[in-house]
Amino acid sequence: MSRSTALEGQSFHLIGVGGAGMSVVAELLKGQGAEVTGSDRQDSAVLQSLITKGIGAYFPHDADRVPEAATVIISSAIRESNPELIVARERGQNVVHRSRGLALAAEGQPFVAVAGAHGKTSTSAMIAVALLNSGVDASYAIGGPVLGEGSGARVGSEVFVAEADESDGSFLHYAPAVEVITNVEPDHLDHYASRDEFIGIFRQFVDRLIPGGTLICCAEDAGSAEISQYGRTSDGREHRVITYGRPERSIVAPEVEITDVVMTEKSAAAVFNFEGQSYPLRLGVTGEHSILNAAGAWAACVACGVDGMVAVEALGHFRGAGRRFELRGEVGGRRVYDDYAHHPTEVEVALRQARIVAGEGRVIAVFQPHLYSRTLSFADRFAEVLSGADEVVLADIYAAREDPISGVTTALVANSPKMKSGAHLVPDMDEAARKAALLTKPGDVCILIGAGDIFLRAPLVESVWLEEDGK
Repeated sequence: MSRSTALEGQSFHLIGVGGAGMSVVAELLKGQGAEVTGSDRQDSAVLQSLITKGIGAYFPHDADRVPEAATVIISSAIRESNPELIVARERGQNVVHRSRGLALAAEGQPFVAVAGAHGKTSTSAMIAVALLNSGVDASYAIGGPVLGEGSGARVGSEVFVAEADESDGSFLHYAPAVEVITNVEPDHLDHYASRDEFIGIFRQFVDRLIPGGTLICCAEDAGSAEISQYGRTSDGREHRVITYGRPERSIVAPEVEITDVVMTEKSAAAVFNFEGQSYPLRLGVTGEHSILNAAGAWAACVACGVDGMVAVEALGHFRGAGRRFELRGEVGGRRVYDDYAHHPTEVEVALRQARIVAGEGRVIAVFQPHLYSRTLSFADRFAEVLSGADEVVLADIYAAREDPISGVTTALVANSPKMKSGAHLVPDMDEAARKAALLTKPGDVCILIGAGDIFLRAPLVESVWLEEDGK
C-alpha cells in the first residue's frame, strides 16, 4: 500500500475490524499515517493480515483495550450492547459510522462511488485496476481483494474509488464526483419498507453529486434506468448523465452501446460504442454481467479523464475480485468456486457463469442464505434461481447482524414449490460441503454461494476429492 501522512497523529479504533468493509477502512487509515486498532468476535485470516500490516487488531471484543483517545468506528452490524461501544459512549468518545471513516480517508481526492444491489465490488475493482493501468495513482476501498493487487485497499493521490453501501443509507455521507449505479433492485427490506423507499434513497444519492459530476447508470436495469431519468430531469442539476447497455436489452437508449458480445469459458469480449467511436474490449473473466460491469467501469474512467482506448486496454488487466466467482481449487477434473452472491439475482448470475465454465459437466451448488429477513422475503425466488444448478445443497442461514425469526429456516427454500432441482437440506456447513463434494464428479463444477462463511469450506471440498482419488 502507498503511504501518506495526512492523518498522522490521529487515532482510530474499529469495532468489527475483521469485516470486509471495515478491514479496508482500517488499511486506508493506517496508510494515511493514523494509529489504528480494532477488534472482532473471533480470529480470522483477515485479522491476522491486518496485524502484519501494523494494525493493532485483536479478538474477542474487550472494553479494557479500547484506546481512550481514539475515534471509534462502527458499522451498522455493531449493536449498542457491544462492550467496546458501551465504554466508548460512556467516555464520550467520538463514535462514527464506517462511511464517515471512509470519507475521511478519501479527503482531498475526487470520489468515484459505485452503488447498486449487485456488482459493486467487481465494478469498483475494475475501475481501480483500469485507473492504475492507465497511469492514474488511484486510492481504493473495495469489499474484497482485487486479484493481482493483493488487497481491497490502496492509498494513492489522484482519485478515490469505493463501493457505496445502500443497505442502510450510509452512502449519503459521500459527495462523489462520479457515481456509478449498476442496478436498483430492491434488497435490504429489513431496512426499507418498500420499493419506493429503496428507489428514493438512490435519488438522494444522486443529489449528493458535486456540481460538474457524472452520473453513470446501467440502462438494462429498470431501477437504474429510472434513476438516470431522475438525474436528467432534476432542477438545477449541473452534472452529466451517461447510460450503458446492450441496445436490444436496454430500457432507455444507452450512450455507451455494448455490441458484439462473445463469451468463452475464461474470457469475454465486446465493443463499446460511444460518441461515434468504437472501443474493443477483451476481459480475462467471463460472464455477461462482467461485460456490463466493465462498461460502467470504462465510463467511470473516461469521466475521470482517461482516454477511451487507454481505458479499454487497461480493463484487460482485470482478473477478478476475491469471492466473486473465484476458483478455489481443482482435483481430478472437478473444480470448486466461491461466490459472494446473496441476493436471488446474484445467485442466478453466479450459476449462469458456473454453467458456462462447466460446459458439458454438471453444476453442484452449496447455498448458505444470508439473513433471516432476506430468506423470508425471497425464499421462492431463491428456490427458482437455484434450480439453475443440477444439484443444490442448502446449509443453515448465516444470521450476521440479525436475531432469528420464528419459523424462518433454510427449509423455506428447500420446500418451495419453485425448487425444481434436486435439493438436499444439510444444515451443518461441514456436512453440506462434504455432501456437495461427493455429488461432484469429474468434469463438474462445485460452487459455494453466500455472503457468510461457507467459503471457508473450499479446502474441505478439495480434501474429499483427494480422499476419493486415493491421494
